[in-house]
Amino acid sequence: MSSPPKGGHYRSTSVVSGFSRTVPGAAYLLAPLVVVFAIFGHGFATLPNLLNIGVQSSILLLLSLPMTLVIMTEGIDLSMGAVLSLCGVVMATLLTKEKGLAAGLLAALGVGTAFGVANGVLVVGLGLPPFVATLGTLGIAQGVALVLTGGQSVVGIGDTLPALYAREPLGVPFAIWSATAAFVVFRFALTRTRFVSYASAIGGNREALVLAGVPANLYHVAVYALGGFMAGAAALLLTGRISSGHPTAAIGMEFDAVAAVIVGGTSFERGKGSLGGTLVGVLTIGVLKNGLNLLDVSSSLQVASIGVLVVVALVIDSVLKR
Repeated sequence: MSSPPKGGHYRSTSVVSGFSRTVPGAAYLLAPLVVVFAIFGHGFATLPNLLNIGVQSSILLLLSLPMTLVIMTEGIDLSMGAVLSLCGVVMATLLTKEKGLAAGLLAALGVGTAFGVANGVLVVGLGLPPFVATLGTLGIAQGVALVLTGGQSVVGIGDTLPALYAREPLGVPFAIWSATAAFVVFRFALTRTRFVSYASAIGGNREALVLAGVPANLYHVAVYALGGFMAGAAALLLTGRISSGHPTAAIGMEFDAVAAVIVGGTSFERGKGSLGGTLVGVLTIGVLKNGLNLLDVSSSLQVASIGVLVVVALVIDSVLKR
């Protein structure tokens, strides 16, 4: 193993800025899917529908960006969907009590971050496998959301959040602007800060990171905390979209986030990942779901189709790497 860099600074070479130097398998699937759905899906290629795909993909992107970092540390976060649902319930509850949108958002961010920190402590501090730890917090988050709501939607949130969500500055929906801003911030973090390089090193070469004097455990917990924070941020879009809070509204979205990251080329081993690849993965899943909806394919078959998409993308990646 090569000696650590002088001055305690570790810079990983496993993270690729922007789009991956090796095109992810999803990129080879996105174009054919667009062509097929444009031919057979009525109204698919229209501007309103393309904007609709962007809106539908916005929440998934907010979850997939931090999921990329989690997977780069050779971990996984199964709790994101349940935590997002709970954050939506908390936000909606405060809105019904007329506490204001700012208070609702801060509460959602706080709840999400708390669960993220808990995941990090369980994985890093107690040494639990990420699958087991985040499966446990998934159950806790879902249980708390059900207790708070009695299994019912929290309605009567007022007009402020729905009006914000319905805004279209320059003709582009608010949800797309929000997702774009999140991607830009993560992209900035990728290229201008050490955080993502450290996350990559945790999965790719943790020993070198420690030898360089970097508090690897602290950064590892921070990766999970960021995932929880983004789940809280995504509650703003989810609650605005459905104009309520529901305890199971986002259950299963963690599966889509993992799928988007994997088909985008991020590996569970050696800390290799790309935010650009994740964006391609999110768009591929968004196009697939939208196209299948236009073709009146049942929701159960849509779930199966995402599984097929993951397998095909991984096969393409495997063939290209030979």
